[in-house]
Amino acid sequence: MFLTRLVYTSTIADNFSPQDIEAIIEIARKNNRKHNVTGMLCFNRKYFLQCLEGSRTQVNKIYYNILNDPRHSNIIMLDYKEITSREFSEWSMGYIPESSLTAPINLKFSGTPEFDPYKMSGESAFQMLLALRESVPSL
Repeated sequence: MFLTRLVYTSTIADNFSPQDIEAIIEIARKNNRKHNVTGMLCFNRKYFLQCLEGSRTQVNKIYYNILNDPRHSNIIMLDYKEITSREFSEWSMGYIPESSLTAPINLKFSGTPEFDPYKMSGESAFQMLLALRESVPSL
């Protein structure tokens, strides 16, 4: 089994409701645990940035489901690679919403303190997720 890491971004769809983020996290945690997938999700009421880690088969299946999820639009894969170990092994799905704590980290890895993963490289997005993991408590 090969471990892979996938990082993608998307924009919320027009029909997205505030309750959808809670449902996404709850279902992701349950399904990810079941399939040994780990990762982290950042969300700012407009954009998603997510990292998934696990077997190539399971990560690909989850990404396929995301591509077909009507709550996401403009989905772009920022990075996909084989890895030797997981960075988010303790989280079936860590979740970090945008806050005043995240702005300086956004600025470090992008051109502005505003969270806009479309303006980041895959490596910058991944490094930002790692910095957020270390600096901001996950929900």
